[in-house]
Amino acid sequence: MFSFQSKWRYFFMFLGIQLVVMALLSREGYQKRVNYFIRIFRKSEHGRNNSGLALGGDVYANLTHLSKTHLHRDDMPYCPLKSPLIAGPIHVSFPSGLSLAQVQRKNPLVVRGGRYRPPDCEARHRTAIIIPHRHREHHLKFLLYYLHPFLQRQQVTYGIYVIHQAGNYTFNRAKLMNVGFREAMKEEDWDCLFFHDVDLIPEDDRNTYTCDANPKHAAIAMDKFGYKLPYKMYFGGVSALSPEHYLKMNGFPNNYWGWGGEDDDIGIRVSLAGMYITRPSLKVGRYKMIKHKLDEGNGVNPKRFNMLARTRQTWKLDGMNTAEYEVLSKVYLPLYTNITVNIGTEEGLKALPKPPPSIAKRYHTSKCVIVAGLGILSLINQLNQTFPTHSSYPCGSE
Repeated sequence: MFSFQSKWRYFFMFLGIQLVVMALLSREGYQKRVNYFIRIFRKSEHGRNNSGLALGGDVYANLTHLSKTHLHRDDMPYCPLKSPLIAGPIHVSFPSGLSLAQVQRKNPLVVRGGRYRPPDCEARHRTAIIIPHRHREHHLKFLLYYLHPFLQRQQVTYGIYVIHQAGNYTFNRAKLMNVGFREAMKEEDWDCLFFHDVDLIPEDDRNTYTCDANPKHAAIAMDKFGYKLPYKMYFGGVSALSPEHYLKMNGFPNNYWGWGGEDDDIGIRVSLAGMYITRPSLKVGRYKMIKHKLDEGNGVNPKRFNMLARTRQTWKLDGMNTAEYEVLSKVYLPLYTNITVNIGTEEGLKALPKPPPSIAKRYHTSKCVIVAGLGILSLINQLNQTFPTHSSYPCGSE
């Protein structure tokens, strides 16, 4: 039998062992929690760049297994509703020394003119990319480097059109987009057209380049705006319209020469035409801008605010139904179709020298409607009925 003192001794010994075990378990749990938060922090830091923005994966991932031989169209199933190649965030950087030849080698399935269709399924969407352009070759190669695989991962049939403003007159982005719509629709009955600034790179391939029931503003979160929408009616950077949307709003204004105003005019047109703007989430609609100075020949438009105040009165009178231009050349390059156009000046269309026929195919614009496909002819007829003008819907001169 244990004495009274022995019992108390064993009791305190047992109690001490329990306290030690509890302390050790508590410390282990505390350490696990600390380690857990440390791992999260380190993972977060590893996945961020110096500006604190989340980095993603290689835009060319998931494309290496694609077959270079297309199946017969009759044997092709439709592509899935959601592409299995989509991976989410994309790491965007601008390495020095990148060349168009390198971009071409990385995109072996892109054919002449910058066209692509999925090799193993029938695309559910057909998208044309319209890029207004002048003196931005350095930016263009980076956009093409990212945009081609970005679109391929979405399993869309697409074509890329670069609309190059000839001459040194003041730049007119919106009028070039009008040109791009017409010239792209002549070649194919696209069901969606994306109007894309050359200096904006998409950072998430879940931002699908397909049209919605209403006009879409895709570039909701640009890095230059802190990845936030600057204001509710903003429609700049990257936007998408179906041909039907385009007709309802009479295209884009032609009279915004220089920087500023045209995006807001377009946003107002959407509303006046009885539509509204749709957008992806801030997490998905992210874009990184290639930094640059304001271009020569693209100074701030001092008339933009007065013009915006009159949009309600002018949108049916100034748009696709009054766009005058002359196609100087159309060249089908390996990564895109380059269309060089004379869009004139504020004083009207002025003649510019055309490139030699040996290096470019000429298109006389007074005949361009005649050679257009059935799709664009039908659209033009609808447009002329909706927004009649005294002009003959010109696109150039003999």
